[in-house]
Amino acid sequence: MCMNGDSPLTADPTYKPSHIGIEEWKLRVELAAAYRLAAIYGWTDLNNTHFSARVPGDQHHFLLNPFGMLFDEITASSLIKVDQDGAVIGESDYPANPAGFVIHGAIHMAVPRATCILHTHSRFGTAVAMQKQGLLPASQKALTVMGWLGYHDFEGPALDLDEQPRIVSDLGNKNILILRNHGLLTVGETVGEAFVWMYRIETACRQQIDALSGGGELAPLSETTQAKSIALGQKMYGKGGFLQVGREWPALLRQLERHGGTDYRT
Repeated sequence: MCMNGDSPLTADPTYKPSHIGIEEWKLRVELAAAYRLAAIYGWTDLNNTHFSARVPGDQHHFLLNPFGMLFDEITASSLIKVDQDGAVIGESDYPANPAGFVIHGAIHMAVPRATCILHTHSRFGTAVAMQKQGLLPASQKALTVMGWLGYHDFEGPALDLDEQPRIVSDLGNKNILILRNHGLLTVGETVGEAFVWMYRIETACRQQIDALSGGGELAPLSETTQAKSIALGQKMYGKGGFLQVGREWPALLRQLERHGGTDYRT
């Protein structure tokens, strides 16, 4: 189940269509919220990129954005259900993006903890993905996510199924993947976890691009300080850590409701 407790914003069954089970509906509401929040945070690329989630109790079906809707239009009921090959299950006025599920399907099927996957072509994340050195160990934000971070080399637009094993291998036991020359990807056991990982890596990338754009020399950090910071990031963002990733999700849902109402829950 892709939830962080019984949030009053998502647990109300009043909005649930009769043909969708309560656990799937909760997941749909949270995934729709992630799309809306991504629009607020400026991570969108028209109707490109994808957030997906594994349907509770069903290892072979996943929820995905309908190809043709912008992120700020998506609602719980408009999300489409697809199989591991990205084929649409049931009826929808929209298709799935044929490039959208090559990456997602591979990870969902091979990585049990990847209940939810977020992929973006965001401005700052993509800029860092284009840089040879990737994420630099130059800020607290960067160092504390580095222990959670992997890289995958660009092989062209994601249409080739042959690439799937390499994507899974490069993710390994990490929760963040920089897709070189392409964008960012995060995974989580919940929608909230995947979203907050994306927030953290995107913020680290934004700080790097801002610092490099300033033209001044970056302040060096010792290898000891770098190692200490990376280790602390693994501890404080991990299970039981005081900044365990995903705990921010209820507050983010409240932010969304203040910003744009509740229509994403329909």
